[in-house]
Amino acid sequence: MHLRRSIAALVSLGSLFLATACAGDELAEPEESPDATTSEGGGGGEVSISGQNFPEAELVAAMYALLLDDAGYTVGVNLVDTRDVYMQQFPGQVDVVPEYVGGIVDFLNTTVNGADADPLTTSDAAESIGNAQSLLDEQGITLLEPSEATDTNAFFVTQEFSEQNDVTTLSDLEGKTVTLAAAPDCEGRADCAGGLEEVYGIDIEEVLPLGFASQQTYESVLSGESQLGLTSTTDGTLESQGLVLLEDDQAIQPAQNLVPAVSSEFLGEHPDVEETLNALMGVLTTENLTELNGRVAVDRETADDVARDFLTEQGLLE
Repeated sequence: MHLRRSIAALVSLGSLFLATACAGDELAEPEESPDATTSEGGGGGEVSISGQNFPEAELVAAMYALLLDDAGYTVGVNLVDTRDVYMQQFPGQVDVVPEYVGGIVDFLNTTVNGADADPLTTSDAAESIGNAQSLLDEQGITLLEPSEATDTNAFFVTQEFSEQNDVTTLSDLEGKTVTLAAAPDCEGRADCAGGLEEVYGIDIEEVLPLGFASQQTYESVLSGESQLGLTSTTDGTLESQGLVLLEDDQAIQPAQNLVPAVSSEFLGEHPDVEETLNALMGVLTTENLTELNGRVAVDRETADDVARDFLTEQGLLE
């Protein structure tokens, strides 16, 4: 998968979600984020959290930080622009990262085995992790339990188009000719325009490079310039715009379940972290994550407030 900073508005939420699956080729030293925070905890020791600086990752990182602080750790959080930046320090200076199964597996695979390496990801999270286990072991990274919540590429139409054409799944578009508003790299990709054409038999007349869940992509579909738009499964803005997701019923998307990635060395020294973070994974779903994202992107609540409310409601914080 592809693609996702303390951002405002709908454009930010959508366009930066794409970063979840993107893996840059050039590696650079992380720069200190202006959003870097430190919370003083108790006797658990110090833990460093990093990740990408987009709304969903900021939200999940805030959940990690609150839980680990509650468990007695002194928590430092430093979010950066892209995966290839924080992977320079993980594991090592960074101990824990909120990750996505397909994103980190694809990154490690292409980084170690080359851009043309056979893919290790499938539509099943456990299978993808199993395929990458030797890579994970070599890199000193442990993936904890994946959550039910998954954030993959997804495609949307207007509610009106869905009702008028009886379209609720991507298979319902078989044989139809559509214009697709999407990220510039969508054309030909197996999880984007290529898969829509080859697997679903959709005739993509044109791909308009308007961005991943950008305001321009939304407006293109709403205006009828495009019939289909690219976003993510946890886009919390669609309902308010009169847009609906189509089901990926033939599963062209690799698994992008949220998963804690932890330094294996750090985990060996602090085994309680596994239980703490797995408890969060056990209550996260695509539905509630989408709702939480909407509170940040649409209602403009802070990620920390939304995270604290959710953890308290789930009984993970008092």
